[in-house]
Amino acid sequence: MAPQDERYADEKIRVGEAMGMDWYEQADGYDSKFLGEQYEIPHPGLSAELIKDIAPLHNSSIILDYTHFSIVMSRSRRLAIYTVVNIDGSQLQDAGRSDKWRYDSRMDEQYQSGDEIYRDNDLDRGHLVRRRDPIWGKDADRANVDTFHFTNCAPQHKDLNQDTWLGLEDYILEHARSNKRKATIFTGPVFRDSDIAYRGIQLPEEYWKVAAIVKDNGQLSVTAYLISQKGLLRTMQTEDELGPYKTYQVKVAHIEELTGLDFRHLREHDAYPAEAVATSMTIESVQDIHI
Repeated sequence: MAPQDERYADEKIRVGEAMGMDWYEQADGYDSKFLGEQYEIPHPGLSAELIKDIAPLHNSSIILDYTHFSIVMSRSRRLAIYTVVNIDGSQLQDAGRSDKWRYDSRMDEQYQSGDEIYRDNDLDRGHLVRRRDPIWGKDADRANVDTFHFTNCAPQHKDLNQDTWLGLEDYILEHARSNKRKATIFTGPVFRDSDIAYRGIQLPEEYWKVAAIVKDNGQLSVTAYLISQKGLLRTMQTEDELGPYKTYQVKVAHIEELTGLDFRHLREHDAYPAEAVATSMTIESVQDIHI
């Protein structure tokens, strides 16, 4: 990235630094009809347990809307229950990166996990809505800034995104870009009572992603993915060698079972091979992805 692009990004960060309510009021948030009227994808339903755990906002809403994406937060875990983003492959842009993370003023900071979680350890501030995904259209710069909220951040081991998970994200984004397609992507952590407690939060051992596109034949296609960082997190507590991690393609219904989310009709359009006997398929390269 050219130095002038980096300075431009930093300038945009400073413009939004105050982050007053006017900033958020201009955010469009996730559009459920983004793929087309006939392909409406609403926010997922939440189990009774998740509903009780939604972090309160200073207004009557439970959804944090940003530029081209939205987030629902967990009160107890101080992390997102899920995120959802609209991607327009025909309008994607590049923007300089700045790691200036900030709290969202629409909710108390006690429900957000800040820098104290990530200091002096092997945890990265992992974007749930990937930074590049919502950077499209006339509000691309605003979207870039919005992705650097702690509400969109999750503790991920520094080695988590180095291989197949990053390749998966690249594949989905480049698929949308090269085919000039639109996509809807849900992402979030799997919460378990057994997750490791660390600096006031529990570290999720797994993350998931559900992607929806409309194929050339006009059919909605939905794919679901799961990655585990359990072995990596164990290395933070022991002197063991680096633990293995795998990325899997799974059924949408499996993500629902793990999370308590209800993706409604999306499971009916699951691209997971009907003939597959196994409940998950290991992704070693992008050639293993069914979409």
